[in-house]
Amino acid sequence: MCTSHDHSQSEAAQAGAARRSFLRATALLGAAATAGVALPAVAEAAPASGRRPDSDSRRFTLAVMPDTQYLFDGPSIDKAPVEASLRYLLEHGRDENIVFLSHLGDLTQNGAEDEFAAISQAFGLLDRRGVGYSVLAGNHDVKSSTDDQRGSTPYLDAFGPRRFRDRPTFGGASSDGYNTFHLFRAAGREWMVLALDWRLSAKGYAWAKDVLARHPRTPVILTTHELVVEDDTLSTYGQQMWDRLIEDHDQIFLTLNGHYWPAGRAIRKNAAGHEVHLHLTNYQNRYFGGAAMIRLYRFDLDRDVIDVETISPWILGRAAKGLNELERQEIELSGDADRFSVDIDFTDRFSGFDPVPARPARPASKMLIPGTVAYWRFDGHADGTAVTGTVRDLSGRGNDLTVVSVGGGTLNWSSDHHPDQPGHGSLEFQGNKSPLTGAYLRTVDGAPLNSATLKSGYTIEAFYRLPADWDAGHHAWSGLVGRTGRNGSAGQVTDDPDEPLATLSISDGPGPQWAVHPLGQQRLATNWGDETAREKWWHVAVVNDGRHTTMYVQGCPVARNPHAAAVGIASAGLPWLLGGYEYADKIDQILHGRLGDVRIVSRALPVTSFMTH
Repeated sequence: MCTSHDHSQSEAAQAGAARRSFLRATALLGAAATAGVALPAVAEAAPASGRRPDSDSRRFTLAVMPDTQYLFDGPSIDKAPVEASLRYLLEHGRDENIVFLSHLGDLTQNGAEDEFAAISQAFGLLDRRGVGYSVLAGNHDVKSSTDDQRGSTPYLDAFGPRRFRDRPTFGGASSDGYNTFHLFRAAGREWMVLALDWRLSAKGYAWAKDVLARHPRTPVILTTHELVVEDDTLSTYGQQMWDRLIEDHDQIFLTLNGHYWPAGRAIRKNAAGHEVHLHLTNYQNRYFGGAAMIRLYRFDLDRDVIDVETISPWILGRAAKGLNELERQEIELSGDADRFSVDIDFTDRFSGFDPVPARPARPASKMLIPGTVAYWRFDGHADGTAVTGTVRDLSGRGNDLTVVSVGGGTLNWSSDHHPDQPGHGSLEFQGNKSPLTGAYLRTVDGAPLNSATLKSGYTIEAFYRLPADWDAGHHAWSGLVGRTGRNGSAGQVTDDPDEPLATLSISDGPGPQWAVHPLGQQRLATNWGDETAREKWWHVAVVNDGRHTTMYVQGCPVARNPHAAAVGIASAGLPWLLGGYEYADKIDQILHGRLGDVRIVSRALPVTSFMTH
């Protein structure tokens, strides 16, 4: 739902995304972040609170760092690229809303103490700022023939649970110390990173299952060193992990691993029938051992997408000095395996383990706010049964409706409804243009609304849903709600005199359009909404403040709202229609779709007073 204040803080937190290209072009990462040159201390001196993630923003970033082993290989130790990547995360933590970093193992080449001492010192940049991150052992960090019961190692000494125990994101570790889980808040909820060892033992699998069981409603990103080996293919061990852990745990929706190259992706359906996205990211075969490249997973829960980008902050930081031929190729990877988007309907994907409870129906009395002149709702009837008799105006003002059939058409009740609709029901219209068939509703003769001009302002709201077979040639320009009477009946006009005096219609887009003959004017005033998708419920509101009219779709103002004055609605004393559209005083089109609650109020309402709130 759009309001003037819903996402102001989160939008501010994400404003830096638009500046990203500028920041890189001007090398704000610092040209000094190069091999053999000391890093500046600016980032370390900044207060930790300055980069605390916005836990309510529906846009956030998970950073991923794969195999860095060639940078920590015996006498060939160079921690500058890793420090540059970590410093990037610190400097861009706010504008990217970076919530967490996951390293995918093979931190070092030989698992030696001096190698771990160097990379441990680099990660101290995050430790001093209290930034949440996870690491895990790859086959080069430990003896590759062992599993998580191997006992003490330099890896465990450097990156064991003791390192994370005071971190707010640290959830816990297995008794051996090689498996950890981490919890962070983003988009107003809890998320988990489950960081698993290079090789899980039976105890490791049991521990992981217990962690998931203790957090049954938390979506999980599983990280491990080996899983996907290439596009659409799991390794032998990866298949074991799928069979023994991932497939039966619907919470795991994304897995990340390194070890192999080049980068690749796979999608598998789990036991619940939901997709699991499995990603391989590793650049150790690229220039400078991958230069500690990081992959940024930008979650956007409003767009239902994860946008993925791969960059080398170390090379970006060298750009001001001029890059060599190989660096120019690696500064930012743009291939399909490195820069892509993942479409995920997060609500639907998480519904199996954390369903969003349906909003309960609200009593009609709660909708009768001051100024309500008509309120119609359509709940409490069996699906598919025909509408007969009178549909009452629940405002109590006598604007009742009767059914009009055309060509033998019928109008049926439905329990389908917009998720934020007060009444849990709708009308199913089955209109068709040629031949003209269907059924619609009209206000009874003498209804007060028939003569009302609403000159002090008005708000007209309706919920609608168009089916998959909606076709512009057969169904366009049908009315949701409108007033009958010819445009020309209100006096001399400069446009089509046969158009109705007011109609909120579905255009050929399809999208909502409001066309009205204001009081004392000679032509219709029109508001145009954007195209609205089929098979989805929409809320539309037309708001007039006594001077101008604004259309809102899902609570968001549309672009084509005219600035011209428009006062009231001209009347010929004739009925209003629901689901019908008249031209030249004759029914011309009938709605093909579903219509939910409709309310008319004799004043301008703020968005916060719409029926969706």
